[in-house]
Amino acid sequence: MNQVLESRPQSVTSAVISPARLAHVVLRTSQFDALVDWYKTVLGATTAFSDGALAFLSYDEEHHRIAVLNIPDLPRQPDGVTGVHHFAFTYASLSDLVATYERLDRINIRPVLCINHGPTTSMYYADPDGNQIELQVDNYDTVEEAGAFFYSPAFAKNPIGVDFNPADLARRFHAGEDEASIKKRPDSGTRGLDTLSLR
Repeated sequence: MNQVLESRPQSVTSAVISPARLAHVVLRTSQFDALVDWYKTVLGATTAFSDGALAFLSYDEEHHRIAVLNIPDLPRQPDGVTGVHHFAFTYASLSDLVATYERLDRINIRPVLCINHGPTTSMYYADPDGNQIELQVDNYDTVEEAGAFFYSPAFAKNPIGVDFNPADLARRFHAGEDEASIKKRPDSGTRGLDTLSLR
């Protein structure tokens, strides 16, 4: 006797289901202790697990956001090859971003690049292996407002953003300047991807 398998409705099997959230990033390194310490310092993360070969780090309710694999004798990654350029972390407020910048600056961890992209005010850092992370704050109150910026003449002319001095931004913040004014991207000339370091 032939068994008839019940098929699912087409609408169920063809639907695209997006992930609920980004869970974690995994890094491989030959500088295990240095990398673990750097991410704990920069992100305020704690060690959920480490056995010297693998470490799980978290800064929120997730069991791990950063995993570090200890692999001996890896060559340093060369510039200009295919791969991930950076990954980004959003802070709840400009106050939090400024406080993080100042805390890291006191221990000589400094951004390699600071850009007001329009939708975000962003500071980029390089870890001991040269991987870049972006620490950012949203410049708009809603996703819709940020999305509208992508279709503005300012974005068409300059999709990268405008560089800023982080010490000057912190000074303006502490002087009591309105946050919306600090986060507003200044007018700028034309700037394309060729002007940005894409190592």
